[in-house]
Amino acid sequence: MQTEADYYALFEAYQRGELAAGARAVFEARLADEPRLHQLYAEYLELTDTLVAYGERQRTQQTISGLHQAMRAAEMAPGPQLTHTVNPQLRLSRTERRLRAFWSGHRATVGVAASVAVLAVFSTLLGLEAWRTARTVPSSGLTALRLELDQLRHNQQVINHRIDNRQDGAPVSAPLRENKFSGTGFALTAEGYLVTSAHVIQGADSLQIEGHDHRRYRAEKVYADAKHDLAILRVSDPRFAGFGRLPYVFKAGQAELGERVFTLGFPRADVVYGEGALSARTGYRGDSAFYQVSIPVNPGNSGGPLLDERGNLIGVVSGRQDDAQSAAFATKSSYLVRLVDSLRNRQPAQPYHLPRASQLAGAPRAQQVKRLQDFVFVVKVYE
Repeated sequence: MQTEADYYALFEAYQRGELAAGARAVFEARLADEPRLHQLYAEYLELTDTLVAYGERQRTQQTISGLHQAMRAAEMAPGPQLTHTVNPQLRLSRTERRLRAFWSGHRATVGVAASVAVLAVFSTLLGLEAWRTARTVPSSGLTALRLELDQLRHNQQVINHRIDNRQDGAPVSAPLRENKFSGTGFALTAEGYLVTSAHVIQGADSLQIEGHDHRRYRAEKVYADAKHDLAILRVSDPRFAGFGRLPYVFKAGQAELGERVFTLGFPRADVVYGEGALSARTGYRGDSAFYQVSIPVNPGNSGGPLLDERGNLIGVVSGRQDDAQSAAFATKSSYLVRLVDSLRNRQPAQPYHLPRASQLAGAPRAQQVKRLQDFVFVVKVYE
């Protein structure tokens, strides 16, 4: 498998004209046919343009500094001040006198301007790197679906009051302070691991999950993959006894274009069902790690499960496109399966036992939803 360094070497050879005619034609055909390669090439061009601009600014700053030092040395030299050009028989020209007067009056300003230019370049580079590595802030035109909870505060307080005053003797965890954001998550393993979107838990000081039956548990982040907008959580509440057998399986291959799909999520206090179709095999701007689906989703749906008609989990809801009605995006389940496999290798003691058999295949939709909702949760973020 080619690494990013391999791709950059290929891009550099292409830019320098070092590829043979046949290899160049193959590369240009791949650029037209492979959205991911096109995206990497665009990022390479953006990075190299920034570095070239930085080099030019640095050379300019060095030239200014050299002139500055030379003029200061001349001013500080003993003896009469320089009043002639190299030819002592000629007086300084009018233009030279104006330049010297300008430099004497604005030396500090020019130095500050050069420093600001250098700082601006470093800020640009740092910002570009942060965007490439984190990518937690959606691109322009793409809305993340983490819900800010001011609009739901009253409803949440009512629910908390009912829970805290239950009469059936069921244990309830102590209430946390009011949460600031929320999204959706769902069970990954029976032992207490969950999945949500990475942007949902960004900046979280503490986390809590709550099911449709209003049972609440404290949770903690295990791992976050910002590039694919995936996060794995673990229930850390001592009262938690496990999710039980999960009714769905995770699809490792591609879903089919036009397949009917559905999701559950928490854009409000109770669970909401949505259905539609898989409308594209790639996500926003051709990102091959995502599907596009025609399902109306809202803030709070991020991190929700996306399932096909047989009840196979095919994706994790992530965001929606601003300028396209019902155009939502979901991280492909194949990337989630790869992430779990990599975590098994890093943390072999962790019990990542993904479900192997589905209980949803062939069941009517209402029955699928009824079984599924016990494994879908509100993810509450406290800062």
